[in-house]
Amino acid sequence: MDDRTRIEIEAATFRALMHHLLKARPDVQNIDLMTLAGFCRNCLARWYQEAAAERGIALSKDEARAIVYGMPYADWVARHQTAAGPEKQAAFEAAFRANVGPREG
Repeated sequence: MDDRTRIEIEAATFRALMHHLLKARPDVQNIDLMTLAGFCRNCLARWYQEAAAERGIALSKDEARAIVYGMPYADWVARHQTAAGPEKQAAFEAAFRANVGPREG
């Protein structure tokens, strides 16, 4: 497979993942994604922002999140995010440290 075809397939795969998270399963909570898979929508937004920066494109955290969430982050939280109890929060913190690193602030 040539590089162009591989990149096109990878891009199509990313678009399918984004569609799944945006349209088919907006109910899936970030806390559950992080706990089970080691990444969440915020990670995808950060990776998107980092990939843009590597290509000399300035993209703010909020702009990257709006791309991944399909709307401003605060709007997505208001529409889809549910409360998480202490047990879920502790599992998230452990998964975040293991997969992303120490949390800032």
